[in-house]
Amino acid sequence: MSKVPQKWLVVITVLLGTFTVILNNSMLNPAVPHLMSVFQADAVATGWVITIFMVTMGVTMPVTGYLGDKFGKKQLYMAGLALFVLGSIFGSLSWDLSSLIFFRGLQGVGGGLMMPTAMALIFEVFPRKERGLATGIYGVAAMMAPTIGPTLGGFIIEMGTWQWLFLCNVPTGIIGILFSYVYLKQTAKVKDISFDSSGFVTVTLGVGAILFALGRVSELAHLKEPMNVFLILFGLVALILFVKIENKKEQPLLDLSIFKIPAYGYSVWISSISSISLFGGIFLVPLLLQNVYGYGAIVTGLTFLPAALLSGIFMSIGGRMLDRHGPSLIVTLGLTIVTVGNVFLGFLSMETALWIIVALNALRGIGMGLSMMPSTTAGMNSIPDKFISRGSAMNNVLRQMSSALGIVFISIYFEVRRAQIITTSNVEIDLASLQAINEGFLLIGILTLISIPTGILLGREYNKQQKQDTAKLQSQNKNA
Repeated sequence: MSKVPQKWLVVITVLLGTFTVILNNSMLNPAVPHLMSVFQADAVATGWVITIFMVTMGVTMPVTGYLGDKFGKKQLYMAGLALFVLGSIFGSLSWDLSSLIFFRGLQGVGGGLMMPTAMALIFEVFPRKERGLATGIYGVAAMMAPTIGPTLGGFIIEMGTWQWLFLCNVPTGIIGILFSYVYLKQTAKVKDISFDSSGFVTVTLGVGAILFALGRVSELAHLKEPMNVFLILFGLVALILFVKIENKKEQPLLDLSIFKIPAYGYSVWISSISSISLFGGIFLVPLLLQNVYGYGAIVTGLTFLPAALLSGIFMSIGGRMLDRHGPSLIVTLGLTIVTVGNVFLGFLSMETALWIIVALNALRGIGMGLSMMPSTTAGMNSIPDKFISRGSAMNNVLRQMSSALGIVFISIYFEVRRAQIITTSNVEIDLASLQAINEGFLLIGILTLISIPTGILLGREYNKQQKQDTAKLQSQNKNA
């Protein structure tokens, strides 16, 4: 390790931790039916194993900017990873469903502290012109883990016991803590910083209520339930209050003024749409392969591997191109490729060969790699360094909510549309499912299509700001 530059050791360190968190969460999705049997519980109760992680992670993220400034980003990241490992150990020892849900919530808090802080730590050690490649390599965790996790989780359930879904986090988590202690740099603490308690309460209630409601929804009937309607409305009201409060604070929990920087706003939009596309595909492809074509879980998992590998490869390529040429070309090209993949997946038939689905999903992976992390990095580069922690927290919160919203929207559309096709067209369930899945991909394709111009706008604003920063630097050098 002594020959590896210090800044790349930081990337390796945070990649190790965040990959463990994201992988574990995606591994547990296919385990829900098994856990229902183990704990003799229904689907709604067992679904909390997934929901509680999403909620606690989402409500923790907004406070990471303040905590990182107050106590230091290294300490915050290590505390988050330690909490996650602790939750994993206790999770494997769960004696009933309630205890398992509690320890999953503890894991979520740890993950919520880690994810935004990891990006901020990378930005601390890399100059702006090198951040694209660094975040591209780091982004491998965000892209590959959700696609390989379900396959790995299913394999563990079939070959071992559910406890190993938690115990497998412990070795990599401990290594991650040791690496963090040795290789992460101490970051400066901000003095005289105050905690925005009113902002914290409103954003926690708002984000928590909406994520909780979305986690309870998997079909249209759930969306109509009074409790879910109340939670969504309550969450929206709380977030509106949060925005009003933050705009009046001298030291806000999340400084919303960064949205006045166009490049950051465009990057958040692209990141949100990319998350909807990513997780919408993760929902639809297994339905397509298993419910329509009759393939098993292993084939389904293998179908995702080329997309995961290519997204990782092209994420690093996209990072290099971002550092050299800016985001306009690479992000726009990535969104275009994703759109092409989505649209072609919207015209499948019962005779479509498996290799075509694998190829189209791989095409989506290439597009995601070129657009997702480069756009995020460009947006973060456009804001002042003092806002990096809070900008990363904001980006992660909105990405988390977009992912949940995308899955809920696509799952409800699939359920409603399939039932409508069966009723009106009197076709077999396989054909109805195929048509609903095709339409789901087309809807995602429309979202990515209308986002393509945003890549161009992001590039223009980014280049404009780079010129302004260069002019300021030259002016300062002359005055010096």
